[in-house]
Amino acid sequence: MTDSRVTNSREPDSRLALDLALTIRHDGRGGVADDLDSPAGLTRWVRDRPALLGWVAAPDLWTADGADLAAVRSLRAAARALFARAVRPGEPSPADAARLIPVEAALGRLNEAAAAVPAAPRLDWPRDGEPVVRDHPAGGSAADALPAALARAVIGFLTGPDRTALRACHAPRCVRYFVKEHPRQEWCKPSCGNRARVARHHERHRTP
Repeated sequence: MTDSRVTNSREPDSRLALDLALTIRHDGRGGVADDLDSPAGLTRWVRDRPALLGWVAAPDLWTADGADLAAVRSLRAAARALFARAVRPGEPSPADAARLIPVEAALGRLNEAAAAVPAAPRLDWPRDGEPVVRDHPAGGSAADALPAALARAVIGFLTGPDRTALRACHAPRCVRYFVKEHPRQEWCKPSCGNRARVARHHERHRTP
């Protein structure tokens, strides 16, 4: 399984929101893969993200079940619908462009999930780092905690400075969203740029 984690220095909200969207990805064979295709896949994904583990009960032992998977996939559908709105007038990711849920429904899902679990700020100050404040659950159902954390991350991303730089990568076979880092960036990563340039070259030199 390809690791789709964002590895730059963006704020945690941006990293989590983008990571959630990027669980839909190109499978390397011309199709689309889903990293959240099973409870085991969701368990691996969450355990790789310490910011999320703070929201689940018994983080060292936590495993996702079918209800957790359904809730996170529902939230991801809402996030990707709102990402598609954010990149307008550009085209959304081709992975789900034909089956996006309505924006109003996406907003409803997102806000409902975020409101299901109250949160309180908690100060963390690592011995060798700077003090940081993060939201932690302060009540609500344990089953709602993970979707609430992800919903807050998506809301933070969509109301933060990175939203206006969000783009869908339209290199051949790519279905990723990315945040544009510099004015001339067209694709999510160099390999996509290489494929796009090759495709353009072949198109220009195609025999009529």
